[in-house]
Amino acid sequence: MFLDSINKFLQKKQYPSFSPKAVFFDMDGVLFDSMNFHATSWVKAMSDVNIPFTHYEAYMNEGRTGSSTIDGAFNKVHGRNATEDEKHQIYRSKSKYFESYDASPVMPYALNLLEKIKAQHLEIFVVTGSGQASLLNNLDNNFPNIFVKEKMVTAFDVKYGKPNPEPYLMALKKSQLNPWEVLVVENAPLGIESSTGAGLFTIGVNTGILDKKVLSDSGADIVFDSMHDLFKTWDKFCLNWH
Repeated sequence: MFLDSINKFLQKKQYPSFSPKAVFFDMDGVLFDSMNFHATSWVKAMSDVNIPFTHYEAYMNEGRTGSSTIDGAFNKVHGRNATEDEKHQIYRSKSKYFESYDASPVMPYALNLLEKIKAQHLEIFVVTGSGQASLLNNLDNNFPNIFVKEKMVTAFDVKYGKPNPEPYLMALKKSQLNPWEVLVVENAPLGIESSTGAGLFTIGVNTGILDKKVLSDSGADIVFDSMHDLFKTWDKFCLNWH
């Protein structure tokens, strides 16, 4: 299974090898089991300004910058992008709702996987569409001695955000590695589109409410059912690198 996926990736991209030296992680839905809180917060904030928005839409839009998510919702209802004032109001409300939950539970087995990867002396990056300080600060608290600021790409660092490949291209540039020396762990369709668009081998982890096929159709090279599933098969997966 793993070798076939890797060989298909190499054939498609015409890369010389697959020899990862770094793993790029998405944050929400991968490191933190926070997407339900984000989705509920988006639904409430949009409802406050009479914009219909569902949990399913929130999951499908996961990874976008807040500005892009709001513009998409506004275009469906009003046929236009939101003004800067409207964006500020909605995102402020969304952030307030999210922070009221005071909960960013760590995704089960995320820390175990990170520690295993660190022990392999692979570099670890975070590539997230989030710009909320509460979550970024939680990285240090929940994953001590794993992440450093210089190996992070957030909403503040990009112009376009996911699904544009810009965030992963920026992380690739920071890493100073070749595309075949990186793999990505993502849970969101738009994040997968972003990473595959950057030419990177992408592992989809289905931690939300979407059908597993949605991640495959978005371009994931392999899809796992959970972070636990990825953790328990990681060593076997690594045996297929060459």
